[in-house]
Amino acid sequence: MYFIVVKYQVKPEFSESFMSHVAQFTEATRAEAGNMWFDWSRSVEDANEYVLVEAFRDDEAASAHVNSEHFAAGLESMRPLLVQTPKIISRKIDGEDWEEMGELQIG
Repeated sequence: MYFIVVKYQVKPEFSESFMSHVAQFTEATRAEAGNMWFDWSRSVEDANEYVLVEAFRDDEAASAHVNSEHFAAGLESMRPLLVQTPKIISRKIDGEDWEEMGELQIG
């Protein structure tokens, strides 16, 4: 699977409305056949930083995502909202889903 984490530094005037600006992009990506998850979070230390954790099943799914119309449109719609180029970690890793944490078992 492709596991991706992206950090977006949002202009302060858009920090409260950012999620509404990316709603269509998020919905369209989650509807992709090869998307496993597409989850946004907001930093607890910086209200202007949003973090996206996403995964795609395989090479084909990742390629379909970055070559989709909604991907291009989503990036363009974000461009005026951002302070800087987003920071990304994108890796192909073994696994098919989230696994339980071995160091902290509950029940």
